[in-house]
Amino acid sequence: MRRAGVRLVLAALASGATITSAAAQARRDGPAATVRIALHPEIDRPTTRFEGWGTALAWFANVTGGWPDADRQHLADLLYGPKGLGWTIARYNIGGGAAPDAKALSQPGANVAGFWHEPDASTGRDWWRPDDPAMWDWSQDANQRWWLDAVKQRVAKPIFEAFSNSPPWFMTVSGEVSGARKATDDNLRPGFERRFADYLTRVVAELERRQHIHFRTLSPVNEPDTDYWYAGNRQEGAHWSPARQAMMIEATAASIEARGLDTAVAAPDETSSQLFVTDWAGFPPAARAKIGQLNVHSYGTVHQSAVRDIARAADIRLWMSENDHPMPDDPENFEGMTSPLAFAEHVVLDLKRLRPSAWVFWQAVENVSAVDGAGGSNWGLIKTDLRASADVPHPIHVTRKYWAMAQFSRYIRPGFRLVAVDDVDTAGALSPDGNELVLVHVNGGLVARALALPKGWTARMVLTDATHDAACVDGTTVPPRAIATLILRRGDAGGEPCASYR
Repeated sequence: MRRAGVRLVLAALASGATITSAAAQARRDGPAATVRIALHPEIDRPTTRFEGWGTALAWFANVTGGWPDADRQHLADLLYGPKGLGWTIARYNIGGGAAPDAKALSQPGANVAGFWHEPDASTGRDWWRPDDPAMWDWSQDANQRWWLDAVKQRVAKPIFEAFSNSPPWFMTVSGEVSGARKATDDNLRPGFERRFADYLTRVVAELERRQHIHFRTLSPVNEPDTDYWYAGNRQEGAHWSPARQAMMIEATAASIEARGLDTAVAAPDETSSQLFVTDWAGFPPAARAKIGQLNVHSYGTVHQSAVRDIARAADIRLWMSENDHPMPDDPENFEGMTSPLAFAEHVVLDLKRLRPSAWVFWQAVENVSAVDGAGGSNWGLIKTDLRASADVPHPIHVTRKYWAMAQFSRYIRPGFRLVAVDDVDTAGALSPDGNELVLVHVNGGLVARALALPKGWTARMVLTDATHDAACVDGTTVPPRAIATLILRRGDAGGEPCASYR
């Protein structure tokens, strides 16, 4: 089949360097030399239908959902509003819930309450009965649930996923929701798979009824086969061997069926592609058959194409369900480009190698460094003080990494299809009608790149660099240290110079 090509010409436009060779002198004095890279987006054979972008609500929603209405509405508009990032996906964290007398988890917002209610006269850890209404408390987690309403109000067709980091404390071996005493030990009590699954599906069913939403998927484990989770950690977490993961997947599917939910199991939500492959290899066919969506995080990128191929061979939808990617050791800087460029390159490569149906951020709102210590980091897209009380002013800092995200989420929209592009710095997607091609190009270097476009297309460019925040600019030359989105339309584009959203 014919491949429709889009040619990208990279022009070396650097100035001020000392040039000694005759050829270099000629290049300096004459027309700018070019490095020609012929791109061939396979627009006649688009691959993955893209569903959208979003974030996990843990843990910032557990804090900000209780803020004054003006502050929390502003945050929701920034992420899900038509003039913000235009996200359409939200991952709701079903808290396990620590013991009433447990030391609070130190991560801001990480103390997500469970929906269980412990009777005053209870003893030990075997008092909970899921079929007893007195064992449930549906007043819990009001702040994160506010965000479910906020997303629903802003998105015409939102996609909600529920996920768990840990079983409730009384279902764990250690008695703690932060993990087992040894980080590589499974922390769910043996034989408690169905009881834990019933806890999760009961929460899904009740929140669907109360919030008037639908959870399309339920992920029962998170970053399971790692050594991240241990008793006394800062957040909820639990280790799961592949064998125990498989048991939990089957138990969750059985509980979903018994409750009559229109919800699929998502798994394994592993931290990296390499561990995902290990998990999948350890699942028996019966467990694999119960998975309706494959979730992988992209904190580790080895074997990403292997995960892509597993999803294709199994014919199961694949999500990149969690990531944040600041440059390591890059001090907090709301305006700097170092972390935004690293983040944008990471997204481009995820789209190219995993070809996921969705790309979901970790928590979009993070703590400012003045709160968490000297130097800080560039985790998150928006910075604020998550430790501040609800009744004080809440300065909200929109970072340039936010605008890097906008270069993708404003233009690669639900219903577009990812296309293969043979340039390492460029990801592409095609509109449903085939008349719009979006290319996101990351120029992390010190030399500007002149982008030459094919005949028959009209181009618009949106730019984020040290002086532009997802701004419409003239021409098709990408400055050094910049992220550009090219919106190509067949013939005369018409309309405004840079339409942000559909």
